[in-house]
Amino acid sequence: MEGFLMSQFPKQTKTDSAWRLATQLLHNAPNRTVHGETSEALFMTSGYVYDSAEQAAATFEGTIEHYQYSRYGNPTVDTLQERLALLEGAEACLTMSSGMGAVSCALLSHVKSGDRVVAAKALFGSTHWLLTHLLPSYGVETVLIDGLDEAAWKDALSFPTKAVLIETPSNPMLDVLDIRKISEYAHKAGAVLMVDNVFATPVGQRPLALGADVVIYSCTKHLDGQGRTLGGAVLGSHQWITETLQPFVRNTGNSLSPFNAWVLLKGLETLDLRARTMAQNAASVADALAEMPGVKNVRYIGRADHPQRELAKKQMRDGGSLIAFEVVNGQKGAFACMNAFSIIAISNNLGDARSLATHPATTTHKKISAEERAELGISDGVIRLSIGLEDPQDLIEELKQATDAALKI
Repeated sequence: MEGFLMSQFPKQTKTDSAWRLATQLLHNAPNRTVHGETSEALFMTSGYVYDSAEQAAATFEGTIEHYQYSRYGNPTVDTLQERLALLEGAEACLTMSSGMGAVSCALLSHVKSGDRVVAAKALFGSTHWLLTHLLPSYGVETVLIDGLDEAAWKDALSFPTKAVLIETPSNPMLDVLDIRKISEYAHKAGAVLMVDNVFATPVGQRPLALGADVVIYSCTKHLDGQGRTLGGAVLGSHQWITETLQPFVRNTGNSLSPFNAWVLLKGLETLDLRARTMAQNAASVADALAEMPGVKNVRYIGRADHPQRELAKKQMRDGGSLIAFEVVNGQKGAFACMNAFSIIAISNNLGDARSLATHPATTTHKKISAEERAELGISDGVIRLSIGLEDPQDLIEELKQATDAALKI
C-alpha cells in the first residue's frame, strides 16, 4: 500500500470547498462500502487476505494498492485520517494510540542524536518529561525557554535547530503564543515548527495557516469529547508524513485501533456544536468566577484581562472551554473547593461534554519541580477547569459554594 489515505471501496467526492465547517464535519471523506451504509463502516480486522501469492508479493513491493495489516493501514482509520486532514487544511494525517503517542512519534521520528530541539517551558507534564529526560538520554539537546519572550525565541533560534515545539494555548495556564512570529524564527534556524493544538481544537485555531509545519492532537480530548476513547493525530505535509513520520510509526507499532477511530469519527460529527457551546459556557463561568470572594485570579482567553487577549483574537475563534483559576489558602483551599463539587467531576482529562476539574500541581504537572511550576504560574491554589455542556448557571452556583469552602479553611 503505497499511500495511506485510500480505500478499496468506491468513494464520493472528498469535500466541497463551498461547504461550511459543520457540514464538512459530517460529510467530508465519505468512505461507504457497496452496502451504502449511512454511518462509516467499522473494520475490526488485524489482517487482510490476498487473491494469490503474486498479489501478496506485489502488495509488499508497493506496486499495487492493497491493505496489508492494520498496523500499516485500515479503512476506518484511513477515513478518520482523511477527514482530519481536510478539516485541518493539511496534506496528510497519521493517527496514533494516544495524544502522547502523537507527541513522541512526531519528535522521535524527526530528530536524532546530535540534533537540537527548542520548546516553550509551558508544557503538559508528560511532554516536559519527554523533552527533559528521554530526548537528552538519546543525545538530543533540548532547550526550554519562556514562550512569551520574543527575545528568548530570537536568541534560542539563532543556532541551527531541528525542531521547535509549542503548546498554544498552554496547559494549564492558557498562555497564548505567537505562532506566526515563532514560525519565522524557527524556519530561519532550519527547524520544523510543531504545535500542540489540543486546547484550541481544529475548529478553534488553524496553526498551519499561521506558519506551523506540524500540528499535534490528543484526540482523547475535544475530538472524542465524551470520555470514551484514547487517540492521537499528527498532521503536516504529505512528504513529511509519508517519508519521516509514517516509517517510524509503522515499524514501532504506535497505531490506532479501528474501533477507536470509529468512535472518533462519531465525535467529529458534533465537534463544532460542542466546542461553540462549551466556549460560551466557559465565558459565562469565567466572568462569574472573577467576582467570587474565594477566588484570587482567573485566567480565561475570552476575557479582556487575559495577558495575550489581542493575540488570541487574531489566532483563535473564541476563548475555548478551559479556565485556570486560583483560590485562596493554597492546596488546602483548592482541595476544599474541589471536594465540594457535585456536578463538576474531579478528573485529569479535559474537553469532555461534562465539566471536569483537576489540581495541576498534584496531578498533570506533579513531576515538574516546584520551582518550574512557580515560573509557569502554577501555584498550589490553581485549579484547571474544563467546561462542558451543562447549564452554565448550575456550574456558577456550584462554584460559588465550592469557592466559599476554600475561604473557610
